[in-house]
Amino acid sequence: MVNAPIVVFEKIKRLTDSQKEYWSARELAKTLGYTDYRNFELVVNKAIEACKNSGQSTKNHFVDVTDMVSIGSGASRVVNDTLLTRYACYLVMQNADPSKEIVALGVKNYGVFTNYGYKGLYGGLTMQDIHRPVFRYLTVSTRPRQE
Repeated sequence: MVNAPIVVFEKIKRLTDSQKEYWSARELAKTLGYTDYRNFELVVNKAIEACKNSGQSTKNHFVDVTDMVSIGSGASRVVNDTLLTRYACYLVMQNADPSKEIVALGVKNYGVFTNYGYKGLYGGLTMQDIHRPVFRYLTVSTRPRQE
């Protein structure tokens, strides 16, 4: 059980072509037990506000995207999602429902980076990392960002 939070959150982690890690807010919402994504969007919005208040650029940590999902019978529809850096996930956990045990585990999991300090350590996923029209990830520099 000690590694349970790591396994749960690592399973939904994604990597860009340049090996930058990020998470889908929709997948994170399901993992945290939110049955209605609209409720989780409120949590993400609070995390975005916290990011602004911390002096960080939100565009380096929260990237809005659209995706096509299958709804059965061969049909599909467009859904909105937000891609999150590790720092964004940490802020989301800080603003999620504290009565959920998985949220406490998430705070512990994503909070690990705070021991090292965030600035430039992980590099943020930005709009430049995502080519929206074809939903493919571009190779970007892995050097830490200078602010």
